[in-house]
Amino acid sequence: MIRSFAFTTQGRLHSQDIAPFLMPTLLSDTNLFLWVDIEAATAQEGKMVLEEIFHFHPLSIEDCISESPSPKVEEYFPKEEDKFSPYLFMVIHAVDYSRTDGVFATTELNFFLGKNYLVTYHTTPMRSVQMVEDRCRKSTVHVARAPDRVAHTLLDAIVDNYKPALEELAFEIAALEQKVVERQSKEIISQILQVKKEVLHLRQIIGPQREVLARFARGEFKLVRAHLVPYYRDVYDSLFTIGERAQAYADSLTNVLQVYVNMSSHHTGEVIKLLTLITVVTTPLMLVGTWYGMNFEYMPETKTHYGYVTAVVTTLASTAATFLYFKRKGWL
Repeated sequence: MIRSFAFTTQGRLHSQDIAPFLMPTLLSDTNLFLWVDIEAATAQEGKMVLEEIFHFHPLSIEDCISESPSPKVEEYFPKEEDKFSPYLFMVIHAVDYSRTDGVFATTELNFFLGKNYLVTYHTTPMRSVQMVEDRCRKSTVHVARAPDRVAHTLLDAIVDNYKPALEELAFEIAALEQKVVERQSKEIISQILQVKKEVLHLRQIIGPQREVLARFARGEFKLVRAHLVPYYRDVYDSLFTIGERAQAYADSLTNVLQVYVNMSSHHTGEVIKLLTLITVVTTPLMLVGTWYGMNFEYMPETKTHYGYVTAVVTTLASTAATFLYFKRKGWL
């Protein structure tokens, strides 16, 4: 599906759902800029827009169509045989966290940012893109006055969408902390390790994106006007804060895992202590029973009339004395 919008330099919607053959004409109009959003496009649609209309560099088209594991930004300048104007190609990832399966899902968004156009490419619907499109169509704010403004708004929306995912992750960690305190089971440690794995995955996503946004925050690209650099810097700061929160979550999970291990060790120690005490307390019983259970014919104690009662009393008394001794020591 291809959605297209033409905006005036005042940020007003000029036209939308533009026929492909009219796009080159609109691109030549200096009073307009064009935003083309490609969502779940067929190979033919992608080729028509990326190759036949905008004539982007083949390497950036290849990176756009194929899934990129890491965010990046590249600047392309035309040579004599090239038909495209200078543009920035950027790969960024949006995230969504599901507590049902405990996995961070990532959605890739590709940007082609030129002087008077913005092309976005993604394979699945994205809330951030839809939200920015709605804002631009309503023209209630001056978001759509230039492509670098729209690009900033998209990046800001993507970073803002990290926050609900982090909140879900925080709830998950709190639930794990409660489970560790209440009970011990193999399922809990599996859940802790799974969530920790996803937090590390999140940090692997955020790290390269911070590097990408840092280049915008430093004002490295001429296609981003100087007065918009502080806005990009604000997005970078937000992502930096999110990265710090992810690090804090990783530390929390490490502490939860340590608490689980300590509680498991404590529980094991209590079991061993109980078994040891049972063994020690019953030692007089086993000693007397073993001693008088021997099959020697001449044992003086067994010949007496009160031998059985004496053995029972001795056993009970020694067992009680052992129990009281441990009780006084506070071991029971």
